[in-house]
Amino acid sequence: MISVAASPWFILLCLAVGAGYAALLYSAKAPWSKALNLGLAALRFVVVSLLCFLLLSPFLKTTSNTTEKPTVVLAVDNSQSVGLFTPPAVLGQATTGLRQLAETLRGRGFHVETRTLGPTAARPVAPDSVRFTAAATDLDGLLTGVRETYEGRNLAGVVLVSDGIVNQGRSPAYSEFNFPIYSVAVGDTLPKKDLNLPTLNYNRVAFSGNKFTIEAEVTYDGFAGSTAVVQLRENGRVLQTQRVRLPVGQRRTKTTFTLVAPAPGKRRYEVVVEKQAGEFTPLNNSKFAYIEIVKGKLRVLLAGAAPHPDLKALRAAIQQNDNFDLVTYLPGISPLKSQDYDVAILHQLPARGGEGAEVLAQVKSRRIPALYILGAQSDFNAYNSVGAGLTVLPRGSQTDEVTPVLNPGFSRFTFEEEALRRFATYPPALVPFGDIRLSGGAEAALYQQVGRLRTQKPLLVFGGTPAQRQATLLTDGSWQWRLQEAVEHEDRPDAYDRLVVRTLQLLTQNANKKRLDVYPTQDVFSTQDDVTFGAETYNAIFERTYGQQITLTLTDEQQKTRTFNYTNSEDGAPLHLGTLPGGFYRYAARATLNGQLQQDRGELLIQEQQLEALDARADHNLLYQLARRSKSRLYYPQQFAQLTQDILKAEYKPVIYSKEDLKELINLKWLFFLILALVTIEWATRKYSGGV
Repeated sequence: MISVAASPWFILLCLAVGAGYAALLYSAKAPWSKALNLGLAALRFVVVSLLCFLLLSPFLKTTSNTTEKPTVVLAVDNSQSVGLFTPPAVLGQATTGLRQLAETLRGRGFHVETRTLGPTAARPVAPDSVRFTAAATDLDGLLTGVRETYEGRNLAGVVLVSDGIVNQGRSPAYSEFNFPIYSVAVGDTLPKKDLNLPTLNYNRVAFSGNKFTIEAEVTYDGFAGSTAVVQLRENGRVLQTQRVRLPVGQRRTKTTFTLVAPAPGKRRYEVVVEKQAGEFTPLNNSKFAYIEIVKGKLRVLLAGAAPHPDLKALRAAIQQNDNFDLVTYLPGISPLKSQDYDVAILHQLPARGGEGAEVLAQVKSRRIPALYILGAQSDFNAYNSVGAGLTVLPRGSQTDEVTPVLNPGFSRFTFEEEALRRFATYPPALVPFGDIRLSGGAEAALYQQVGRLRTQKPLLVFGGTPAQRQATLLTDGSWQWRLQEAVEHEDRPDAYDRLVVRTLQLLTQNANKKRLDVYPTQDVFSTQDDVTFGAETYNAIFERTYGQQITLTLTDEQQKTRTFNYTNSEDGAPLHLGTLPGGFYRYAARATLNGQLQQDRGELLIQEQQLEALDARADHNLLYQLARRSKSRLYYPQQFAQLTQDILKAEYKPVIYSKEDLKELINLKWLFFLILALVTIEWATRKYSGGV
């Protein structure tokens, strides 16, 4: 259908112009026949009228229809618990039923896709190719992924095949889904005669030579009144054995192992409940504890130019962590103890009044890693000379009110999402306004946010050298952050405390002159995590360098090695190793820097997650709730024929989508060539017949 942007009456004017032009040109006597003259006049009439018509911006409107079949998604819980605890005959019946359902629905005009748990959830698979190996069950993630994929499309419903056990993410009972869910229940709801070890309670850090405990929680069904044998092992060697009574009338009990921390290093202990006669499965009878043994508490010197609320906030944050031994010093108030410190916090030191000179001298002479906190009493000229990686040139007493915001390129330690949300609610703190410059090798962990404007001005900076690491916080108002966080979060200022502790840990980590520093980005990874490593390289004068080829070799407890190659870059991108089996690994890194071979070594723990073996009892009630809320019902594997009939009875129809397409005639190439052909024919005819 052809339409015009102007009034259709203008078409008559176009025809009149074409007719007038043709009459004016061909009304005089011509040297050719009358019939030919009329033909040439007609050609001129068509060409002129068509050109005038194009001035009206005509467009062609077309309508195209697309038919989308109704889609049924087969959402299969392919977790290990389904494969382990569903009777093989029932599981085979479910797999066969899924295949037959898919074939029947496709034959009746449906589009059918099969989706599973895990990172491959968004990739359709065939029902026959499903393998029940997923290490965790997130049914809400599976169903939410289907909802997002088919938003606005012809989704008839979802057939959910599951045992109802959820051990990751939130329960799907708390989510809203706008499509029917046909639940098919597998697994076994009958109580099993079983011993289970669901939880170990322990501190992740212990000090060499000190005692530490590992508390094991044992749950049991069918063994009340008997005794369980629980062992503590390391590398297969039994360290301790305990006989634990299982009281009648209860389902759980606890036992505690007490050990003396050995030499520093990372340790993996295994707690095992010995299998008993008649027990359903031993898969949930063991669990690992991952503990880092350190040589002793880190000695922290907290020194200030004068009493200040910051000092109380910092002291409270540090004392929450058992890894630190804190000493506080104020000039003229408390004496400076003569001892070796692992790290110093220098609050408004160096000061304009010269306070704390003895502390600064000790930090400099002993190369103690230091955190400088700048404020109104700070001597900025003296601070700029210590080589902390930052130069601050304030403009008089002018200040900015800022809140902390993460530098996404900083990777030496990470902030949890909850911590970032808390940062955004912190009250503004004062920082010096002026020229603030980072020197070579320094890196900002936090930037300043002024109101709603995120700036590139640093707020927390890490610099110095590997021989003496230093950090700077450009505000003495952070005490307000801890105070507000404690008020808003039930006296749990976790984000502030972790920021302080991780800053001190980073300052004391590998405080030596290594030119190659390779480290895991987390203390402990799980078997579901993408294991990542960071790397730093330095030249002969300990300036950061980039683009260096680094080789990393991992060796597991069976002496199997894995080798990775990596090039460090200025954006701080880590080396991604993917997922690794649980266990204790040693790593060795090497790189050639300026013709010299540099090496670094360390340890890595991968924590095993045995989520799927913890619960052998299916939760069909959850599946029933999901089906009932979507006005469907619960089915069992032997009822696939009934399920097929119910889907067909619902009479889901294809959806026809209409699409209108507007195209301007002036953009049609064939129309140009048509006009050109008509003009050419007229000209050639006149030329051949003796006209001009």
